Amino acid sequence: MSDQDMAETFPLKAITAEGVEAATARAEHYRLLNQPNLAQSICQDVLAVDPDNQRALITLILAMSDEFEGGGSSPNVARSYAVKLKDEYQRSYYNGIISERQARSLMSRGMGAVFAYDHFREAMDYYEKAEQLRPEGNDDAILRWNACARTIRSASLRPRPPEAELGLE
Repeated sequence: MSDQDMAETFPLKAITAEGVEAATARAEHYRLLNQPNLAQSICQDVLAVDPDNQRALITLILAMSDEFEGGGSSPNVARSYAVKLKDEYQRSYYNGIISERQARSLMSRGMGAVFAYDHFREAMDYYEKAEQLRPEGNDDAILRWNACARTIRSASLRPRPPEAELGLE
């Protein structure tokens, strides 16, 4: 059966506008239970009814990034949701989360660690931007920046050498 046939056989049902808040809370709960697929599905249902729901967008981004290590979600798709965040601080912070989690997933894949440094640095750049925009008393971006710095140090990560040094020109 093709994807089109499946969509026609099992059309998705819409949740009610009144159920959005409870559904979003349920998505957060499933994410905390380490069931990111269920959290993502619920967030997609919420966003179908309320496309600008910031809480659902954040939960979806986090649930997607939970799956980077297993290859279950794409960082590019997660970023496509991050651009929908209305608050500039949150856009910077959650783009940092995406980059950091991408780096951490690369660290677990043998040769992927070579590329992790670049993603950690990208995350740190996002966190620095978020730090400048943060609400008073919110040190989350600083804590994440420090975690990236410590990982770079403890794993002795270094920038990749220029391609010319590798004989790739």
